[in-house]
Amino acid sequence: MNASVLLKSIGQILVPVSDVDRAVDFYEAVLGLPVQTRFPGIAFMDAAGIRLYLAVVPQADFQGRATIYFWVDDVSGTLDVLESRGATVRERARVVHEDAAHDLWMAFVTDPDGNQIGIMREARKGTAQG
Repeated sequence: MNASVLLKSIGQILVPVSDVDRAVDFYEAVLGLPVQTRFPGIAFMDAAGIRLYLAVVPQADFQGRATIYFWVDDVSGTLDVLESRGATVRERARVVHEDAAHDLWMAFVTDPDGNQIGIMREARKGTAQG
C-alpha cells in the first residue's frame, strides 16, 4: 500500500483536560465552538468540521498538552476578542515565518488546563497587522 494514501483528513483531536465542564465552558464561551455531544467525562466540540475530543484521560501515556492551531482572518483582532472573553494570552501576535510573498502571523492563548490554542494567518508581505 502506498503510504501517501494511507491517511485521510483528521477525524478528531484529543485535548486532555482536568475538568470537562470547565473545558466546555472555555471552548464554547471563549472560543465560540459549538458542542456536538456530551457523555459523562467527555465532550465533543465542532471546530469547523474537525471534532475536538475533550476528556479527562486516566491513562498516563495519553497525558500531556495539546496545541491546536486555527486559521483566522485577523490574528490581532481575534486575539483581542479572545482576551476580552477571558482567554489567557501566552504570546501576542507576531510574524513567525516569512517567505517572498507572505508572512505567517501567529498568537497563542491557553485553555484552563494549559493546552495551547494557536491562531494563525498567512498575510500578504508587508501587512501591518496579522
